[in-house]
Amino acid sequence: MLREFAISGALAPSVLFYLLASVPLFLVIDRIAWPLGFYRLVWHPPLVRLALFACLFSGLVLFTGR
Repeated sequence: MLREFAISGALAPSVLFYLLASVPLFLVIDRIAWPLGFYRLVWHPPLVRLALFACLFSGLVLFTGR
């Protein structure tokens, strides 16, 4: 089970840290995908970007969770 961390007396869920870690990963992959023309191949680019972020976030949680 994921636990909470105390930051300056306030409890922060560990999911917050996973979220903050997945944002830079998403930005790097997104910056690479635009010049390669990946988003021209899909029907709805914003939906694919959301799905990519969701996959990165859930993958980080699943692979690093206990």
